[in-house]
Amino acid sequence: MSELSSSPAALTTGATTAPRLQRVFAYRWLLGLALGVFLIDQITKFLIVMTLPTGSYYPPKNIPIIPGFFNLVHVGNTGAAWSLFAGKSTILALLALTTLAAIFFWRRSLGLRLLPIQISFGLLCGGIVGNLLDRLVYGHVIDFLDFHFGSYIYPTFNVADSGICVGVGIYLWYSFTNPTPKAPGNPARTQT
Repeated sequence: MSELSSSPAALTTGATTAPRLQRVFAYRWLLGLALGVFLIDQITKFLIVMTLPTGSYYPPKNIPIIPGFFNLVHVGNTGAAWSLFAGKSTILALLALTTLAAIFFWRRSLGLRLLPIQISFGLLCGGIVGNLLDRLVYGHVIDFLDFHFGSYIYPTFNVADSGICVGVGIYLWYSFTNPTPKAPGNPARTQT
């Protein structure tokens, strides 16, 4: 046994495991929120798929929660927000994968070790993955939350969409309230 623990491979593996776990642990809020949003999104969509047939937007197939204001429906969206780029589900899936890869590669530049940024990107990534899975499994995103404000009907959405919007909102708020300080030695140019 002592030979195994003193081998160079064992020492190398043990030495890299701790720093790797520390690096993953540094992103615990991002990973936890992403997983939470993803799971809630997929569970709610599963319940909708099991309860309502696709296309159940109008009575009697929808479920009124607050009559005239909030309904549960089951619609498929092959586009993005507000059905922009409808019918482009494959392109949107590739864009989602590219976005996730970009977030991973530029995580240091994005400041992902800061708690507000982790919260923001956790919500964002959980939403992206939730909608991406829908596109891969169903060929469209399952939307089911339907709100009416008088004669205005808000576009139907889901938990993943909410995570994306709230995540982007938090990131924008944080960016505007905590501007990046200018680097010393690089004074801003002034016009004369």
